[in-house]
Amino acid sequence: MPDFSNLEKHLGLSFNNLDLLIEALTHRSYLNEHREYAGAHNERLEFLGDAVLELAVTDFLFRKFPAKTEGELTAYRAALVNTVSLAESSQMLGVNDFLLLSKGESKDTGRAREVILADAFEAIIGAIYLDAGYTAAEAFIAKHLYQKIDEVIAKKSYQDAKSRFQEVAQEKRGMTPAYETLSEVGPDHDKRFTVGVFIGRDEIARGEGQSKQEAEQAAAQNALDKMGW
Repeated sequence: MPDFSNLEKHLGLSFNNLDLLIEALTHRSYLNEHREYAGAHNERLEFLGDAVLELAVTDFLFRKFPAKTEGELTAYRAALVNTVSLAESSQMLGVNDFLLLSKGESKDTGRAREVILADAFEAIIGAIYLDAGYTAAEAFIAKHLYQKIDEVIAKKSYQDAKSRFQEVAQEKRGMTPAYETLSEVGPDHDKRFTVGVFIGRDEIARGEGQSKQEAEQAAAQNALDKMGW
């Protein structure tokens, strides 16, 4: 098992109850594989941390942007606390090296690992809240998330990928992108869609997902990355 005091130092925290931090990093799959383990998995802490995170980010945005509408603030908040953003912050803190996972889960990469890292970030917030209170939890959130807002606004990443790609494609090419489902495989309960995004007759990129909407968003994001937009 990792030395969690090292992560504690890396996070710049000092837990009164280190078991809370360990619980925050324990995935349900680890308990299924280690029946002798006496600790709990992190889903309850994640639930708590999600609520603390939403309040803290909402308060921050409300005060920082007094002229913005409710809709704009909601979009900004979603960009700050989405899975990609939280997983990125979690990764930068070195959380990945301290996760307690089953052997199967430990091999996951990509979107599956992003979800685990994002959940762990929220669980850590929940652990800090229980251990030291709201002020400490909010300070942690401020340190690791608030500074992202300028980039979110500059890159318009508060818009979903399809909206951003359409806006830039119309600006640069004078055309609206079109999406086409290229393949659909798997049983009804576990479909996998591949979608291509086109500008005119040119296929710009492809994306995959468990729904057409998810695949379209992935295709749009891949197109933005490919075109450097």
